[in-house]
Amino acid sequence: MTPTDHCEDALTRTSTEEQWDAIVVGGGLGGLTCAAYLAVAGRRVLVLEQHDWAGGNSHVFRRRRAYEFDVGVHYLGDCGSDGVIPAVLTGLGAGDRVPFRELDPDCFDQIVIPGLTLDVPADWDEYLARLESVLPDDVEGLRTFTAICRAVGSEQRWAMLTDAELPEIVAGTAHVQAWSRRRLSELFDHCGLSTRARTVLAAQSPNYGMGPDVATVTTHAMVTDHYLRGAYVPVGGGQMLAATLIEVLEAHGGELRTRSRVASIDIADRVATGVRLTDGASLTAPLVISNADYRRTVLDLAGAEHFNPRIGRTTREATMGLPFATVYVALDRELTRRAEANIWWYDHEDIDELYRGLYAGEQPEDVRFLFVSVASLKNPGARHLCPPGHTNIQLMTMCPPGYRHWGVEQGPAEGGRYRREPAYLAEKQRFTDAVVRAGERVLGPFRDSITHLELASPLAQERYTLSTGGTPFGLATWGGTGARPDTATGVRGLYVVGQSTRYGSGVTGVMVSGIACAAQILGRPLLAEAHGGTVFGDPGRLPARGAGWDPLAVSRGAARRNARGLARVD
Repeated sequence: MTPTDHCEDALTRTSTEEQWDAIVVGGGLGGLTCAAYLAVAGRRVLVLEQHDWAGGNSHVFRRRRAYEFDVGVHYLGDCGSDGVIPAVLTGLGAGDRVPFRELDPDCFDQIVIPGLTLDVPADWDEYLARLESVLPDDVEGLRTFTAICRAVGSEQRWAMLTDAELPEIVAGTAHVQAWSRRRLSELFDHCGLSTRARTVLAAQSPNYGMGPDVATVTTHAMVTDHYLRGAYVPVGGGQMLAATLIEVLEAHGGELRTRSRVASIDIADRVATGVRLTDGASLTAPLVISNADYRRTVLDLAGAEHFNPRIGRTTREATMGLPFATVYVALDRELTRRAEANIWWYDHEDIDELYRGLYAGEQPEDVRFLFVSVASLKNPGARHLCPPGHTNIQLMTMCPPGYRHWGVEQGPAEGGRYRREPAYLAEKQRFTDAVVRAGERVLGPFRDSITHLELASPLAQERYTLSTGGTPFGLATWGGTGARPDTATGVRGLYVVGQSTRYGSGVTGVMVSGIACAAQILGRPLLAEAHGGTVFGDPGRLPARGAGWDPLAVSRGAARRNARGLARVD
């Protein structure tokens, strides 16, 4: 190719890049799902991701050419043949590209508090029976509680999947209407439950990052019902989901650009017109879909002046879900524990006290709650997770909001430096030691077998995803109890998807927000149709996956797929 050919090719690319039908800001699963559905509908879609690869909280990362750690996909609910995530993928023509492995339906989660262990099964009736056996003094309250949550969860799922008109949906969701604006703590009170029972029932509440005094009944019921329909892991890790959506996007004429941070969303006369990047480039499109943090979208990228004043005010006053810190551990031996279930461990039996301390900013010397995920037990024999005979573990705990207890005043999204600050490094070491101590209380001694140990603080979460306060959960409160933004914003051509929308947090929630947003734009009930078997994408366009296929490489986008610096596992 001659130098002239290079120039002509560059000019052609630049010209083509300006002719987008839609621009998606952020390459999390919500944005990628929306982008993929718009692409299979014939729209030319550009996804802009500031990180080195797309995926949001489905990211994986690799260490020592031996270990791969999942950042956020530790298990998924409702991924059977009738499941929601499989339906989303099937509608794109990619249903067979992400296999799911079901965790033990007799015990996918294990709740441990002093003097009590509950093995959580994938069945509502058996769940209630086991609750009654370990909490005999709360039997009547437990029956009322599970009946309400079961009904609310079932109604919400039906409403999400149906193509019925609004009057029929209202008529079919009586329990949701009764409880959607009420806190989980109110349901506990309604059922007359003991402190111990409240702790057991809310033990999995870190799945949505809010305590019973903040979370609504519908949030808790939706998440609980989701997992009691079966708990699964994607074979190959969380990055499989992002890579598959990217394959669909690119096969249908769309593009993903990584290392492309959006500085602002352009709006004129309350109409979105495109985006401007931090490098000064300006791109235009009649549709902009933000998968960025909702507060940053409204207050920073777009500007509150373009929205209804109530939205600006509510967004400024909003609070976020609690942040997490995760210690990633690799051992050069197998654990004596063979059960694949996640462990929800508490050193006390008053979960309300735990949350009160977190909201008050307390960072105790010892870790009082731990979520333990042993990835190598959930995907036995998976070579990408660890070498044979080794163990791959994630130890997770919630943290107070804010930066000061980490020794810094400003987060990385605003340019704050933290990684080499002495106070941060000291707290990082102290916190890591505290998490490991708690982990050994749960799993037994393992310190002498550690081959890799790494803490990801909320500041690291914020650095990679630009989430407010480093939370993976999005908004906790936004105006009235239970209120959350819809995908439409009131600004013509501007939509939002992701953790903060009314579809909920977690992988399923954000993927549903993505397909729901595409449905609003395209004017058809995509999820109901996909769940009913309609395939919108063309499976024949999807690329073959050869022996060296790597979901992390795919998630960098076609232009950077073979760029240097991608970590591998030998």
